[in-house]
Amino acid sequence: MPRAILLVLDSFGCGGAPDAADFGDAGADTLGHIAQACAMGRGDRAGLRKGPLRLPFLDALGLGLAAEASTARLPPGLTRPARPGAAWGYGVETSKGKDTPSGHWEIAGAPADFAWGYFPDTRPAFPPGLTAAIIAAGHLPGVLGDRHAPGTDIIAELGAEHIATGKPILYTSVDSVLQIAAHEQSFGLERLYDLCRAVRALVDPLNIGRVIARPFEGAGPGAFKRTSNRKDFAMPPAHGNLLDRAAEAGRAIVSMGKTGDIFAHRNTGLEIKGSGHADLMEKTMRALQTLPEGGLLFANYLDLDTDFGHRRDVPGAAACVEDFDQRLARLAAELAPGDLAVLTADHGNDPTWRGTDHTRENAPILAFGPGVEARPLGRRETFADIGASLAAHLGLAPVKCGRAWL
Repeated sequence: MPRAILLVLDSFGCGGAPDAADFGDAGADTLGHIAQACAMGRGDRAGLRKGPLRLPFLDALGLGLAAEASTARLPPGLTRPARPGAAWGYGVETSKGKDTPSGHWEIAGAPADFAWGYFPDTRPAFPPGLTAAIIAAGHLPGVLGDRHAPGTDIIAELGAEHIATGKPILYTSVDSVLQIAAHEQSFGLERLYDLCRAVRALVDPLNIGRVIARPFEGAGPGAFKRTSNRKDFAMPPAHGNLLDRAAEAGRAIVSMGKTGDIFAHRNTGLEIKGSGHADLMEKTMRALQTLPEGGLLFANYLDLDTDFGHRRDVPGAAACVEDFDQRLARLAAELAPGDLAVLTADHGNDPTWRGTDHTRENAPILAFGPGVEARPLGRRETFADIGASLAAHLGLAPVKCGRAWL
């Protein structure tokens, strides 16, 4: 019985989506602009990396072909292999968002069929009634922030005041999210999680996609650092997705990284966390070795997004993707006959773009494994085609949306 491995490199977009202008992202291109910056020397950093973008394994699979199909431009450093190692193409998101839940739910074959709620870029950003309810639910002396902000910046600015007052830091962005930052030691990690659970219930009527716990540590602004104990409290996903279908059929399911959080821990099977994509890749390979026939492994690798995309760090983003390329080659060597692996992305996060938010982009699709036919998949009109194809590969009932390429 075949197995399926779904790998999402968070934020690895390959060119502006057809409706990118509606999101203020016309011209964004995460992969293309990283490659271009590297070719022009703007991806160099002493002790980290230097020169053109080097992705030998992804390039051999057909990443350059997928990117060129999406943008009509071949990213510098990538090629057009005569015999690519994967079926290649790109997907267009239909959900009205450019955040993690909307992308992943659609990849899994069940796009969100409602409008996400957002908080305005005003000060304060949160409705006074909601803020009062949060303070009451958490027995808090008050809150700090209450605005749009990059997480690292607002923690550096308000972290000391938070420690002194006990007031957590609340902030948001253009995404459907409410984030709560608190010091692990002075506020308490479990207390932060409990607060986020309470806030999750408070924002459900507003259709807010995620409440995110953002714990940090350190003694002062120059030393504050977010820890790996982040936790997402997401809305329950739309029904009829790939995880639902696998669970209904009694298949083994392994969810790597924050996949369990994204799908609100519904039908997510064995959940395995990691501290960065290097650690998570090693754990993915170990999980793959014990994944039984007919099993589904669903992984999210978020370093490109959280550590480099949002921070607009081009050299860091380039080094991250290059390291991922090497590790992906090792993972591919572990695939067994009958396995189908798909690499894709949930949205973009162009590190050369203005602001610090996600970018509305197409996603590359590379389907590979022993015996997988290398051919063009073309433009897939929804990310849901990925979920539909993996369901067909596993012999599961069809997912809610999408057209399989198999």
